[in-house]
Amino acid sequence: MDFSMTEEQHAIRDAVAAICTRFDENYWLEKDRTGGFPDDFYNSLADAGWLGICIPQAYGGSGLGITEAAIMMRTIAASGGGMSAASAVHINIFGLNPVAVFGTEEQKQRMLRPMAEGKEKACFGVTEPDAGLNTTQLKVRAVRDGDRYIVNGQKIWISTAQVADRILLLARTTPLDKIKRPAEGLSLFYTKLDRTRVKIKEIDKMGRKAVDSNELFFEDYEIPEEDRIGEEGRGFEYILHGMNPERVLIASEAIGLGNAALRHASKYAAERVVFNRPIGQNQAIQHPLAKCWSELEAAWLMVMSAAWSYDNGKSVGVAANAAKYLAGEAGYNACQTAVMTHGGFGYAKEFHVERFLRESLIPRIAPVSRELALSFIAEKELGQPKSY
Repeated sequence: MDFSMTEEQHAIRDAVAAICTRFDENYWLEKDRTGGFPDDFYNSLADAGWLGICIPQAYGGSGLGITEAAIMMRTIAASGGGMSAASAVHINIFGLNPVAVFGTEEQKQRMLRPMAEGKEKACFGVTEPDAGLNTTQLKVRAVRDGDRYIVNGQKIWISTAQVADRILLLARTTPLDKIKRPAEGLSLFYTKLDRTRVKIKEIDKMGRKAVDSNELFFEDYEIPEEDRIGEEGRGFEYILHGMNPERVLIASEAIGLGNAALRHASKYAAERVVFNRPIGQNQAIQHPLAKCWSELEAAWLMVMSAAWSYDNGKSVGVAANAAKYLAGEAGYNACQTAVMTHGGFGYAKEFHVERFLRESLIPRIAPVSRELALSFIAEKELGQPKSY
């Protein structure tokens, strides 16, 4: 098994990096201060064809794998855009995989091509206030009424809902007391997000201001039957085809963010002179930086292993969760170390590392907590009793 990058993968990295150079760290610093979706960045990637990197060529995409997507997302985050830049295009990369796998030919043509071409933005509607990571207990109801479904309920932490044209929505079509297994009774929809018929409230948060997070309130929201993906009641099964790739991709973003922080810290340590010597000459500075580099590199190998497994049709649940856990911790450690390496200047926004540290909490929390990832690994790989 060879995880060294191919010539094509090097070309992907270099091409994406070239676009990112047009949006330097000061661009993202301003976005962090003022907010507003980075449309110019999004459109630049769309114009170059990168938003459809994993979408089949027949539907306007490049037809590449999660491995290439992970390289792309690591590059975006490492450019200095961090989680703000990565999250702006995150769902384009993995979000519609359930449609690509389980959608009808008509749905694939209608849904995938606009996403690949950057003509439509989407959001991912799964999480709920009372369910959290316990996806099988979702309560948002979609009740069938002829050739449509009527949706009522609340979703939370829905990214890009302020700018999205469509939503990939997981809703309960069979009540909990009528199902035999927890994973049954959920259905998946990809439908228009009509802001005149759904209340969207933005959540003020500590970082990633350029990419909004929201609460959504559905009241008698109508979805046509032709927007249901696959069979009714099998949505949880379908959504897993997006969840495992998402863990791999957010892991790659965490590593890219850590790479950006480590680059800043290393440069500062080499240039900052205290007591007539650069602080990087001190092992108390060198060793934490070297440890962070080692952790990031090790986590990246886990990401590449998980991506390879997914692209080759192997079981990937444990590997995807391990990659997400290791990368989240490595990225956070690198960002924290970068702030401490800068000393007081690490607290100043102009040095960027405090922004990186705030954003490094995202891949530790989402899309699954580090604790739940560890519980999953303990159960599936180590044979421990299920704890959640």
